[in-house]
Amino acid sequence: MGRTSAVRARWAVTTVFGGNGLIIASLAVRTPSLKLDLGLSPGQLGLVTALFGIPAVLAMQTVGGLAARVGSAWIVRVAMLVLPIALVGVGLAPGLGSLVAIQLVFGAVHGTLDVTMNAHAVAVERELGRHIMNSCHAAWSIGSVTGALLGSAAAQLGMSRPVHYTILAAVLVPVGLLCGPALLPATVDRHAADSPASVDRHAADSPGAGTHARTGWRAGWTRKIVLFGAMGATVLTGEAAVANWSGVFLHDHLGASLGLAGLGYVAFTGCETAARLVGDRLLTRGSAACLLRVGTVTAAAGFAVVVASPWPALGIVGFAVVGLGLATPLPVLFGVVGHLGADGSGTRGAGAAAMVARFSTMTYSGILLAPAVIGWVTDLVGLTWTLAGLIPLLAAVAYGAGTATRPAVTERTATVPVDAPRPA
Repeated sequence: MGRTSAVRARWAVTTVFGGNGLIIASLAVRTPSLKLDLGLSPGQLGLVTALFGIPAVLAMQTVGGLAARVGSAWIVRVAMLVLPIALVGVGLAPGLGSLVAIQLVFGAVHGTLDVTMNAHAVAVERELGRHIMNSCHAAWSIGSVTGALLGSAAAQLGMSRPVHYTILAAVLVPVGLLCGPALLPATVDRHAADSPASVDRHAADSPGAGTHARTGWRAGWTRKIVLFGAMGATVLTGEAAVANWSGVFLHDHLGASLGLAGLGYVAFTGCETAARLVGDRLLTRGSAACLLRVGTVTAAAGFAVVVASPWPALGIVGFAVVGLGLATPLPVLFGVVGHLGADGSGTRGAGAAAMVARFSTMTYSGILLAPAVIGWVTDLVGLTWTLAGLIPLLAAVAYGAGTATRPAVTERTATVPVDAPRPA
């Protein structure tokens, strides 16, 4: 496969990441309008929110085997067209019953796209012979910020959700049609003989795995994948803490005004996005273990600044440092897991989607539970001590980074994969 095709696929999958972030943010930022439009109670709104996350996680668990059979590209092509249409469906839903039905579809399609776009990014990395995962996640962050700003503007102008979402779909569907043909062919990560059980048999032979193959729903859940999943869940718990509680902490504990309190999350998001834009270059010069360790230690230091701060301005600086630290660990983990699956499967890329699916299932299950857990712990010990409790958790990820990533880094991902084509 030519390098030009791989470069074209790189920009196509990066655009898919950006579009996904735009859609998810557009859904989230119009939640107050959704509540008012349909007259939802807090309990009903909570149900609707849960019905987005649950099918997303279930889809993540099941899509890996499908991607191994048909290739991630075909699934990405379909999902990136269906997702904006499903968003329009959310806007058009006339009542709770229809909203529940479309939320189930929307969540499942999002979970499917999340796994397969990350798996396809791994395939593109292997074809290019260079890291791109951080820039893909930076595109997601940029899309998310753009979606939030556009959604806020639409709400301020009094634009209805159906009109807002229809305009987005009218832009994103043609973009998806243009990006689809530019993705890599299905053969780069398709293997008809692969199934979850066969992927697990190969994974079981990899370092750190169990000695017996497993079948059924347990397939692929090696000790290494569980460890990576726990690391990813910890990172996303830190992100959830900032997203949901930074404003509350700055306002209630440090006396910031409501306007100033919102700057904590703005600083976090801005610094996270900026750091992701340079993350691939840092990974090329260093290693996955180093970037994971430095990132989580930096985030832990940022939380230490936050909880020790007597002033709102210093607290905002602390949240900015957290953003710098949490920028690269998740993309790094996605890359390590994907390349581990690709190499461990015995074929180029055939096991990557299955491994990414297992990792995503555990990681995003963590972020679904994090808001409730953080709220429960805050009720017991207070928000300051709850945020402080994230410091040792992030330190534990940093401590285990070298041991967890060493086989994948030294043999596969520290340099350009040995079977990836070199530039002409």
